[in-house]
Amino acid sequence: MIVQHLGLVPYRTALALQEARRKAVADGAEETVLLCEHPPVITLGRQAQPASLRMPAAALAARGVEVVPVSRGGDVTCHFPGQLVAYVFVRLGKRPGGLHGLVHTLEETVIRLLQTRGVAAGRADGRPGVWVEDRKIASIGLALRQWTTWHGLALNVGPDLSLFDCIIPCGLAGVTMTSLARERNAAGQTGASPGVADLLDDYARILRHALAPAPLAQGDPAR
Repeated sequence: MIVQHLGLVPYRTALALQEARRKAVADGAEETVLLCEHPPVITLGRQAQPASLRMPAAALAARGVEVVPVSRGGDVTCHFPGQLVAYVFVRLGKRPGGLHGLVHTLEETVIRLLQTRGVAAGRADGRPGVWVEDRKIASIGLALRQWTTWHGLALNVGPDLSLFDCIIPCGLAGVTMTSLARERNAAGQTGASPGVADLLDDYARILRHALAPAPLAQGDPAR
């Protein structure tokens, strides 16, 4: 499993990198996770509704925020500096549990990472992603082509979540978004809150362990 840190990458550049990496992994290259941050951007998943944008795309563009339709599942979300994005490229056909199992595994990687920084997070029934009580701290949206995944997850790390004010996150009206910094502050934790760069090594270790290929159960057909 390759885990590569890309730094701050324009979203469309990352989209082209994703497509190239997905094709390579589908053709037998080593499975990969790309970790990065993005300049401010809003992405529209396959289930996105026009009402999920709180302002017109032209008004967002005037603020330097691009709106990009994408092929992942889910509704609308946003990316920005201070958010850790992980793009995941694995061959799903050799993994027990299918796509839902992978989503569960990715949620667990975020939960474990947050535990290392003193934040207790978990899941919400019927709502993908990672939550701290009723506040959403990480979103997940995957796509599948040639039995190989792409797109991935986004974990809010820094305190500035103002871009979420421009959308209805994940199409969930009334949802409260949170971040590692906000939760540490609310809990009265002392010291500077970790930034994205401070999390990379620990998250890479967690990902390599969680996504290590497991043998298929007997009788489970390979695809």
